[in-house]
Amino acid sequence: MPLVGRATASLLVLLVANQAATAEDWPEWRGKGRLGVWTEDGILDVFPEEGLDVKWRRPVGSGYAGPSVADGRIFVADFRPTQHNRGFERALALDEETGEVLWEHEWEVNYTGLQLVYAIGPRATPTVDGDRIFVLGAMGQLLALAVKTGEVLWQKDFVRDFEASLPVWGMSSAPLVDGERVIVLAAGEPNAKVVALHRDTGREIWRALSSDWEPGYSQPVIFDPGGKRRLMIWHPRALSVLDPVTGTVEWEQPFIVSMGMTVSTPILVGRHLFVSSFYDGARMWKLDEDGAQATLLWASSGQSEVRSDKVHTLINTAVIQGDYLYGIDSYGQMRCLELETGKRVWASLDVTREKQRWATAFFVRHGDRYFINNDRGELIIARFSPEGFHELSRTQLIEPTSPTVRRRELNAVHWSHPAYANRHIVVRNDREILRASLASP
Repeated sequence: MPLVGRATASLLVLLVANQAATAEDWPEWRGKGRLGVWTEDGILDVFPEEGLDVKWRRPVGSGYAGPSVADGRIFVADFRPTQHNRGFERALALDEETGEVLWEHEWEVNYTGLQLVYAIGPRATPTVDGDRIFVLGAMGQLLALAVKTGEVLWQKDFVRDFEASLPVWGMSSAPLVDGERVIVLAAGEPNAKVVALHRDTGREIWRALSSDWEPGYSQPVIFDPGGKRRLMIWHPRALSVLDPVTGTVEWEQPFIVSMGMTVSTPILVGRHLFVSSFYDGARMWKLDEDGAQATLLWASSGQSEVRSDKVHTLINTAVIQGDYLYGIDSYGQMRCLELETGKRVWASLDVTREKQRWATAFFVRHGDRYFINNDRGELIIARFSPEGFHELSRTQLIEPTSPTVRRRELNAVHWSHPAYANRHIVVRNDREILRASLASP
């Protein structure tokens, strides 16, 4: 080979190796660590005028469960109705590059007892850990499946095995893998709101928290304030902080939430710990240096969902950036608040475009900007600052198909969190799942 040819080939090898080194998967809810942060390079700055380059589309059933991506596979859960409230939930594995179905596993369910308008399928994003995937159905069926084949390795039924009382909107909290433990909100009795099961066998390791109240719909998360790992469970009675190894409750902050609607994911940045609910508003705590206790910095005044003074989130999980917090309020307004005081700096409808109850969006941080999926099925690139919302680009990504009891301009919503993996976005609605490139030209 001529010298120039060899040099060109070597350069190509280096470029491909560098791309592979910076690619990343999306193995669970909000990505690795549940942080809503995407760190890949080589990502576009502006969407093409003609829209994103969709690599493939495949039909799927209905549901809110977002996809996860790991080791060349995409995992998603859906629902196929048969008659009345009955049907089959399903876990599905697809080839990441082609969308080809690699395997599927289904189980029969009866959604009687759920709020039927929203009883359209699983809610919880599958969690991938090495050679197995953990899938939770809306009625409390937890399955540990082999990543390569879909073989059932073990399974639990929260109602049968833990005497759970299912919440009206179904089980929504994605399983959290922590070493040998799979931590789930099981809503069980006695004292089994949270249960840790052995990753390999399903054997119970510990249980914690009384289920005299609903489990809520928020996701369990683990942070390490003060250098010690702590499990945070936000449920409709309190924010409970546990030792993830033993299940021992270390401390709690009371926060009674109406209708069990703890939905957004707790966030911790530095020493600032934040949660927010639709009816009862927000709480901002500041942790001690060692994370062993927290002091309330500020809270919402009153319970008016319309005249909210802070930010009443529902599905949206707010973000902290510098000295400010940004989130979507109860009627679609994106708001900026001072981190230390909760004072409102500005409000804008630019993200959701309509002032309607429960209008929302998902934020994923990428460097100094955010990729935002609103419930109109649009994808937005933007920056946030105390001066305002700065939109960089917007495109239509997927059709909103999920039902809503509230009047909406498009008569449907899109409430499924996408996955950002290997310079692509993977997103589903109630009819299809697609993979589109976000790589820079």
